[in-house]
Amino acid sequence: MEKLKSQAASTENVFLFVPNIIGYVRVALALAAFAAMPWSPVAATGLYLSSALLDAVDGYAARTLSQSSKFGAMLDMLTDRCTTMCLLVNLSLLYPRCALLFQVSMALDVSSHWMHLHSSILTGSASHKSVGPASSPILQLYYTSRPVLFVMCAGNELFYCLLYLHQHCSGPSVLGVGAVPLLLFLTAPVCLLKTLISCVHLVSASSHIAALDAQERKRRS
Repeated sequence: MEKLKSQAASTENVFLFVPNIIGYVRVALALAAFAAMPWSPVAATGLYLSSALLDAVDGYAARTLSQSSKFGAMLDMLTDRCTTMCLLVNLSLLYPRCALLFQVSMALDVSSHWMHLHSSILTGSASHKSVGPASSPILQLYYTSRPVLFVMCAGNELFYCLLYLHQHCSGPSVLGVGAVPLLLFLTAPVCLLKTLISCVHLVSASSHIAALDAQERKRRS
């Protein structure tokens, strides 16, 4: 029986796991969103947010179907980083005076996650979302509480989408204020907090890697 299970596992095609297929759909939706941005703001925003929301669906599918994979985790992270970066490039064109802020945000987002990923690999963590008791309390809350993780990621993406949409419309009026600027005001603190978490990511991961360097040098001496 164990041999049959082993043979069945060896014939699995990781590329066709359900959560990975959802990941491909995310990429397709994001590409469609960027293609639509010059001529259809509402459609572009809907497509982009659909891609972002599927980020929660693929994780649920991976856990429910026992189809978690290293490829899927990498696909998920790269899709998140690349789609956000492409949106920020668009925002840099729409808000040229704020281009430096968007560039810093891109650099911080990519570098913090890259450093955190390599720190997780070097310390032997099963996943970049696994944090030990020695990690920052902020990162422990961020990665162990799914509601917190969802609110931070969804709020951050929604803020940037609303910035894009704000250049084209203000949305329906709510108490005399456009829905888009109102939602911008509500999601701005989430975006700021997500940026601070990225800073913690970068500092914490850098400290872990530097500590590993120190241990290796001590063993060699």
